[in-house]
Amino acid sequence: MTQAYDPQPYDAPAHGRQDTPAPDARDPHGPHGPHDPHDPHDPHDPHDAYDVIAMGRIGVDLYPLRTGVPLARVDVFGKFLGGSAANVAVAAARLGRRTALVTRTGADAFGDYLHEALRDFGVDDRWVSPVPAYPTPVTFCEIFPPDDFPLWFYRRPKAPDLEIHRDELDLAAIRAARILWITGTGLCAEPSRDATLAALAHRDRAGTTVFDLDWRPMFWDDPEAARPHYRRALAHATVAVGNVAECEIATGESEPEAAARALLAAGVELAVVKKGPDGVLALHRDGTRADVPPVPVDVVNGLGAGDAFGGALCHGLLAGWDPERIVRYANAAGAIVAARLACSSAMPYPDEVEQVLAGGPVPPSPTPPPEVVPGTGTPLGRGTPPGAGASSGTGTRPGTATPPSATAVRPGAPAAVPGEPS
Repeated sequence: MTQAYDPQPYDAPAHGRQDTPAPDARDPHGPHGPHDPHDPHDPHDPHDAYDVIAMGRIGVDLYPLRTGVPLARVDVFGKFLGGSAANVAVAAARLGRRTALVTRTGADAFGDYLHEALRDFGVDDRWVSPVPAYPTPVTFCEIFPPDDFPLWFYRRPKAPDLEIHRDELDLAAIRAARILWITGTGLCAEPSRDATLAALAHRDRAGTTVFDLDWRPMFWDDPEAARPHYRRALAHATVAVGNVAECEIATGESEPEAAARALLAAGVELAVVKKGPDGVLALHRDGTRADVPPVPVDVVNGLGAGDAFGGALCHGLLAGWDPERIVRYANAAGAIVAARLACSSAMPYPDEVEQVLAGGPVPPSPTPPPEVVPGTGTPLGRGTPPGAGASSGTGTRPGTATPPSATAVRPGAPAAVPGEPS
């Protein structure tokens, strides 16, 4: 379940563009400058470009530190960087890829936190700019393992990440990037829709362009209104990835095989259809096929698994692996995050993914698991939230901690690898 509420915390402008200085005009040493003002890399040089540029949603996740509790009764929350595009950039960075994010935040304390968190995760934030008129989005959830994680989005009166304008895009860097990752949410409103389609058109299928179908019904007035915009994006993408419901919005097909073939017919080279507990289907235009089962895992929170899958998908595409190897790797990455509380700070490192692929247990979370309500059959064990604050859980390699399986609800439950990202 997902809901969007309108708390109306600020006075929204009735119309017009929300201007901020162009990214190059911002102080590179200030709070909204690039990740590293002395970075020697040239993002416009195809030989020195980003591995991944992600474009789309960002926000602050406020997640309960107690599982099995309705939101009305939660009294302790952890603060994390969130948003699907941001999480995918973090996931790819954790796997050693050079990543950057194109998005916007509010000009507020939460916006400052997101810049700090991105830098700590190693994601370049030079194209993350503030929108003074709108607050940074916040997302709450409930955690009822293994498969019930309701979400509440606070993105009103409008989310800053929907205020991306085409004339603010660094189109040369976008074209030079080895992978461009765009999302369906970026198509739900102007000017973000125009900017997203402009980025796709300028890239003109150079390199690999991944369209994360990312269907969020509360961001659209009508599914039928989304379909023509999805079709336009698919015509410029080389890879499409989504769950069955998202594929149905994009193609009108809900059966996985038919949906994959419809995505290929729409123009992509590789279609990746996430089938929930039935695993993942990948179908390439050249006829290569991979139908991969999920990785069994004790689920703690399935919300970030899809984003971990996305970052690992990028990693495999960049490595030139075949579809089956890519999907198996991405499944393992998603399973690890499903066994942890957070999204961004739970993203795995390469050795952790390899451990799971080799049949080993899911590695311990960087911090202890959340407290669980008495009577749910799981022990208490409240810990410091991963990613709480700008540096917690992000600057160093995870150490030892209580394994997520210590709070498992159902041993061997399939990972929510295709789970909805935050």
